[in-house]
Amino acid sequence: MFKTFMLIAVTAFSAMGAPAQPQTTSAAGEQYRIGPHDILTIRVTAGRPVPELSMDGVEVSECGQIPLLSVEQEEQNEIRAAGLTRQELADQLRSFYVKYKRNPQVVVTIKEYNSQPVAINGAVIKPGQFQLRRVVRLLELLQFFAGGPTDKAGGSIQLARLPNFNQCGAKPGTVADTVSFQVFKLSDTLAGVEQSNPYLQPGDVITIPDAREAYVVGNVLRPGPITLKEDNVTISKAIPMVGGTMPDTKSDKIRVIRQD
Repeated sequence: MFKTFMLIAVTAFSAMGAPAQPQTTSAAGEQYRIGPHDILTIRVTAGRPVPELSMDGVEVSECGQIPLLSVEQEEQNEIRAAGLTRQELADQLRSFYVKYKRNPQVVVTIKEYNSQPVAINGAVIKPGQFQLRRVVRLLELLQFFAGGPTDKAGGSIQLARLPNFNQCGAKPGTVADTVSFQVFKLSDTLAGVEQSNPYLQPGDVITIPDAREAYVVGNVLRPGPITLKEDNVTISKAIPMVGGTMPDTKSDKIRVIRQD
């Protein structure tokens, strides 16, 4: 990939060579849904603890299942946990255990969150991978998890999504078949524009590229680089970004040197 280099030289008479407030965009009332590799603790009581039906630190399998302990047969069956909330899973377990215990009570807690990783990198203050514990939109990840964009951030934000992430039995394919890419204007995402602020899915990778740079040198107040955060930065905009010209500047002798 070629990187554009631009140099704006302003000539003198003498021989001199010199974030928006975030919106609350999370869907209210949305609960975390269990996924593969989450670690659960299940407590069963029926007037007193029932240790033979309780489980501590059980991992949800790649296919979204957990063991289902049976008192009579003393064998392990399986029940699907992925896609359910803690309460929904507890209700299903209670319906199963009512055959063995009178009025069983089931409490499901999540010991470790491992099923919904998202990553953000590039021009952000705190790049890294984060485990989601509830429904999160792109703006919330950027502002509250990653600390917001840096001063070097460009004008776009990219989202790469793997549709088959954490799906048991999903067949591998080429990158073009499985990964979709979306590009949004960073300013729209920071403003909370609906189309540029999607809900995130497990496995999403977000990247904010650095802005391109141009250099303004010569008879200006602060010679040096400027960031091209917008596509329509003109010379008349670039020169004020370095403090403007000096009094003895030849305003008709500005040169642009461009190289790919």
